[in-house]
Amino acid sequence: MPHSLKKDLNNVFSFNDIIGQEQVKRRLIQEVQEGRIAHAQLFCGPVGSGKLPLALAYARYLCCPNRTATDACGTCPSCVKWEKLVHPDVHFIFPIVNKAKSPKVSVCNDFLPQWRQQLIANPYFYLSHWLDDMDAENKQAQIFTQESEEIIRKLSLKSSEGGYKVTIVWMAEKMNEACANKLLKLFEEPPARTVFLLITETPDMILPTIQSRTQRINIPRISEADIAAALQSKYGVQPVDSEKIAHLAGGDFIKALEAIQLNEENELFFNWFVSLMRLSYQRKIREMKQWSEQLASIGRERQKSFLDYCQRMIRENFIYNFHRPDMNYMTLQEENFSTRFAPFVNERNVMGIVHELTEAQIHIEQNVNPRMVFFDFALKMIVLLKTG
Repeated sequence: MPHSLKKDLNNVFSFNDIIGQEQVKRRLIQEVQEGRIAHAQLFCGPVGSGKLPLALAYARYLCCPNRTATDACGTCPSCVKWEKLVHPDVHFIFPIVNKAKSPKVSVCNDFLPQWRQQLIANPYFYLSHWLDDMDAENKQAQIFTQESEEIIRKLSLKSSEGGYKVTIVWMAEKMNEACANKLLKLFEEPPARTVFLLITETPDMILPTIQSRTQRINIPRISEADIAAALQSKYGVQPVDSEKIAHLAGGDFIKALEAIQLNEENELFFNWFVSLMRLSYQRKIREMKQWSEQLASIGRERQKSFLDYCQRMIRENFIYNFHRPDMNYMTLQEENFSTRFAPFVNERNVMGIVHELTEAQIHIEQNVNPRMVFFDFALKMIVLLKTG
């Protein structure tokens, strides 16, 4: 996971710290300099594009009283507090699991030490990494109703530094409806010099009433050239290797980071995928049942991540048949497997396999018994692979 890859920059949470995204950075800086600061902004973009680091750098820039034409000054009291994420006028909302005993409900403040540690180690990370930090086990993370009451209380207080009060909502799509509706009132009538920065990968899952009250900032995937340059300058990766990794990452810098270290989860997902395909082809029902029981024990968030991985592998193997290496994004290990497996994924069955994977994801989201979900999918793969 990218936690272990420490940053080597002097000033963390700065625009200089962002990988690529030059156009977005210029827009954010220009709007601050011209005084066109929307009180509610929605940072939208794919996973690994740097939405959270951009929001952090932007918030730091807003808070800095001595900001320059390109970045926060890095030396004022505000910037010094930002280094340790202890600025009193900056608040964080993020998905959590409820670990408090009834009737008390957990709030983000209960997880603030872990959250600060994660951001300081590296602000490029997946939800699965954060769930591991929280020791979420089988629980699904969300932003609870209680969080809206906490932020209303915090924003009712006078600014400690006399500047902006900033609330950063990471993965805003995880807000439950009651929480979102309560925050909506704040968006409509915010306190003076208050800015909300909502960060999302799936904006359509956010209430339309909230979307309509925010200024949307679309953040694209990071270019291969920017990822390769960052891997070389920040992590010492050789040019040839960095270009290969950047291509494999597909605009996702987190994926690039994982590629330059031992990635146990992807290794595990690969082995599970290969095992399922072989067992289904050989029609080993008893072993398939054991496989499904193993998958049922890993927790729902990891189950969803595994199904995402399966979808990617099906896509890559389908494209592999067209002999277009520039369009494939696989590790050497995955590619070696695909030389034998790809012919089994073709026009006759690819849509059927993707459909069954999508159905499995929906059922996992709906808390259907995972043993049934994975065993049912494994059985259907027997028929689908024969179709291929």
